[in-house]
Amino acid sequence: MDNKTNHTRHFIQALPKNIFSGFVVSLIALPLGLGLALASEAPPISGVIAAIAGGVVVSILGGSNVTIAGPGNGLVIVLLGAITTLGAGDVYQGYLYTLAAIIISGLLLLLLGFLKMGRLADFFPASAIQGMLAAIGIGILAKQFHVMIGKNNTRGSIVDLLIQIPNGLLDLARNPDPEILFAAGIGIMSLLVMIFYAKIRNAYFQLVPAPMWILILTIVLSYVYTFANTPYPLGDQFLIALPDNIISSWRGPDFSAWNQKEFFLAVIAITLIASIESLLSIKAIDKLDPVGRRSNVNKDLKALGLATVVSGMLGGLNVVTVIARSSVNVNNGATNRSSNFFHALFLILFILLFQSQLKRIPLAALAAILVYTGYKLATPQTFKRIAQVGWEQLVIFMATLLTTLFTNLITGIGFGILVTFILHVFLNRNLGLFLNHLRKPNILLYQETDVGNYYVSVKHFCSFLNFYKLKNKLDVIPENEDVVLDFSMCQFVDHTVLEGLGHYMGTFQKKGGNVEIIGLDILETGSLHPFAIRKTLPLSSLKPIERYFTKRQEGLKAASEGFGWTYIPERSFKKDYLNFVFFHTREIRYTYNQLVSEDKECRVLDMEFSEGEFIAKEVVKTSAMHMELDAPLPSFTLDREGLLQWLYGVAGFHDIDIPKHPDFNRRFYLLGDNPDAIREVFTDELVLFLESHPYYHIESNGKAILVLKKERLLGVQEIKSMIYFGLQLKRILHPKTVRIS
Repeated sequence: MDNKTNHTRHFIQALPKNIFSGFVVSLIALPLGLGLALASEAPPISGVIAAIAGGVVVSILGGSNVTIAGPGNGLVIVLLGAITTLGAGDVYQGYLYTLAAIIISGLLLLLLGFLKMGRLADFFPASAIQGMLAAIGIGILAKQFHVMIGKNNTRGSIVDLLIQIPNGLLDLARNPDPEILFAAGIGIMSLLVMIFYAKIRNAYFQLVPAPMWILILTIVLSYVYTFANTPYPLGDQFLIALPDNIISSWRGPDFSAWNQKEFFLAVIAITLIASIESLLSIKAIDKLDPVGRRSNVNKDLKALGLATVVSGMLGGLNVVTVIARSSVNVNNGATNRSSNFFHALFLILFILLFQSQLKRIPLAALAAILVYTGYKLATPQTFKRIAQVGWEQLVIFMATLLTTLFTNLITGIGFGILVTFILHVFLNRNLGLFLNHLRKPNILLYQETDVGNYYVSVKHFCSFLNFYKLKNKLDVIPENEDVVLDFSMCQFVDHTVLEGLGHYMGTFQKKGGNVEIIGLDILETGSLHPFAIRKTLPLSSLKPIERYFTKRQEGLKAASEGFGWTYIPERSFKKDYLNFVFFHTREIRYTYNQLVSEDKECRVLDMEFSEGEFIAKEVVKTSAMHMELDAPLPSFTLDREGLLQWLYGVAGFHDIDIPKHPDFNRRFYLLGDNPDAIREVFTDELVLFLESHPYYHIESNGKAILVLKKERLLGVQEIKSMIYFGLQLKRILHPKTVRIS
């Protein structure tokens, strides 16, 4: 009861913020809703209907917290294609057929939610999705640029429309029709407002978003002509057409084309793009949530599906989660879903109270907003950013983009996935890596009892094909915990995985947790980008690893400098100083990532060794500390488990009890070949020190000490803890010069 009361009180206290945020978002949603509908060749009001349906239904039934629902950029090209194809020249009839496709698409989204298919977006490579979005942006720009300059009747494919842009500008100069010139002037001025809006630093000016400024200015301009008793230069064909009575002019969807191939393809395309756009937007907005909450994506899919069905029945477009309006929502202080509801409420008020004013909005002004929106999806910086990740990502991006431009979105994203898989096989020179291990449970999760960390190990490969398995593991870990994610047994980690993990790291950090990635240091990469593909190839052990540092290596370097030590990332094949019983049945291949003390007597290093033979042979990577002794000590090993007792028995070691320390004797195995000398070493001070610190495997070969934590690589914080432990241990051992014989 108390929790419910507190929740209600917090909701009421946050209401003013959410009302204000909903109002600001509605100022963007109104022009964008009108514009996106026009870009789709649908009636302008259909875009606003989608925003209203999304705001009401998703705010009540959704699983997200601060997202905004409405018509999305990604569906413009799909809906435009569906309306023109299904209508076979009759745009309005095509719109009625498309409404039917939208309703069925909503039912499919609802089904995806019930089937818990919120992971759908995880199966699409990141660069392919970027290519698809860029193609959508180019498609919007190509179509709306002509409307922006007053050429409303320009038709053709995306490529044709792009080619016609120079001719459209030349024709504007050669045949200066006053009406077209006036429309073009409004369009260009509106585009300039969109471009330079962010550069105006006035706080009061920034309260009104750029798209709403465009609507206000163009409506005011039309009233200036009215008050001056001068005919407005633009005819009805250049202005928004809204019905005088929305209810009486309503016509329902037409399902008579349900058995056509084009109808089926339209449904699939709408569902695919709507789900991808929504899921990606939800993930992105979760990163912006100031409280760090994680959305229930399956619940949101159900709400979006139902909202789409309602919207389609009322004559509206698809309802998706939209990232730009959601970002504005967060930035204006929204704290819960009520802001989505209020944004819909304000849209209803705008339509009811300002219907006559909305009819004065020029199509060129709305087109300018969409031209800028399309450009933002496909800026030159987008191409540059993709290229910085790696050449293979640029190939995937361009393949998806070009295929989408010349065919359609389904073919484009499908070809992008195919190109990604082929490139991954080519980069690894190994088809079997993916085919043989795809269905295997290659991800291990457990909580390490000694320190409480969650440890996740990934074996073989991790790419867009099986990233969902890793996400399933990470999703069950509380976000305020520390996670060590180990890729040391992986041969390949792709860009989609590393980018997705970047999102997880941000989410955990917000909640007080931490995700540290280890094991990427020895995997090859060709880029400085932190999300670049990491892979291993034959003879990779002979190649340098210090070319591009991972985040862990940067952390090791900083830790080394903090201790006043030297960091050496290069591989080293010198291993004679590691002459310990622990390695008698293990073959050390090489060491790397060494942190070396100023006097060269202490070093922490990563190493790779193999154990077992033939088919049982296994490669292990671990971190260890090696310390040279100032005085000789007897040979011994201290271990918590007795699994290695047989090995030390072969070496002549025997279990030793320390007098007056029964707890220590019960918890640890202390083995050596000179019990009396070893007992002299294990003083009360040393025993108390070991009992009060986390467990480490400690071994003396007489001249040096080896300290091991686990048979895995350690994170940066764990390395620092090991160094501190080792230095303390050496300080306790240092004054002891004991009898060896």
